[in-house]
Amino acid sequence: MALSVKHLLGINELTEKDIDLIFATADNFKQVLKRDIKKVPALRDTTVANIFFENSTRTRLSFELAEKRLGADVVNFSASGSSVSKGETLIDTVNNILAMKVDMVVMRHSASGAPWFLSQNIDACVINAGDGINQHPTQALLDAFSIREKLGSVKGRRVAIIGDIMHSRVALSNIYCLTKLGAEVVVAGPPTLIPKHIASLGVRVEYDIRKALEWCEVANVLRIQLERMHKPLFSTLREYATYYGINKKLLDGISNDIVVMHPGPINRGVELNSDVADGERSVILQQVENGVAIRMAVIYLLSGKRDPSIQSARPAHLQ
Repeated sequence: MALSVKHLLGINELTEKDIDLIFATADNFKQVLKRDIKKVPALRDTTVANIFFENSTRTRLSFELAEKRLGADVVNFSASGSSVSKGETLIDTVNNILAMKVDMVVMRHSASGAPWFLSQNIDACVINAGDGINQHPTQALLDAFSIREKLGSVKGRRVAIIGDIMHSRVALSNIYCLTKLGAEVVVAGPPTLIPKHIASLGVRVEYDIRKALEWCEVANVLRIQLERMHKPLFSTLREYATYYGINKKLLDGISNDIVVMHPGPINRGVELNSDVADGERSVILQQVENGVAIRMAVIYLLSGKRDPSIQSARPAHLQ
């Protein structure tokens, strides 16, 4: 089996069958990650370049670990301290890296659409690790995978995405992924942080945080992205925390047994208090663990390589 796409640029380009295949492959890699030797030689002759034009900790480390667990050779590149700061273009930078015989490129960029632009101009496979306020497909995949792992399925589940929806690439990718898999989705937050026409994507909008929490089974909480705001969209962080922050007292007053998620980094005391982030409802660390397995699956499937031990471990209906 193979994915229907050459690149992973956005969730909306994947079919439901693609996502099922990624999840089934990630299930197998989770078993690999539990072994004493946490590596498979599936990508032994493959070179992957991680090209990050924006700062990143979790995503970059997760991709790098996934690549090394697969046995790939890894090249890391960051814009700071590179020729990009001297005026070198994106294409020149990547072509120079490809001249070193790189097979795959994992890219994060501040400009929406940059991975798509790159995929049109180079032969190597491109994986979008986050582009501007557009998409972050592997984060959406690991979030949906974590819901499936915790609740048994994604279809029919009620998921609230809470916080800065307007500036979040995670929100958009999650909406595409969750609705494609049959979940019901509500986006919640201040009116100034929710795009006007987002309901056209098949989601419901809620401005009352308590109502959103009383409805949902899963709350995926997003951080306030002050670095992307060009003008004030709410009074203060304290005011935001008062009306839209999630704490244990708020959750204890709600009858639902809500699963709490967060893509990180967490602004503790703003959108999420430590008593929730570190509490029994939270699956945040499981998301981090699942991120490695999901990214292993994506890289492996897009590489076109086939390891017999991995292939035979897939469920029969996906063989």
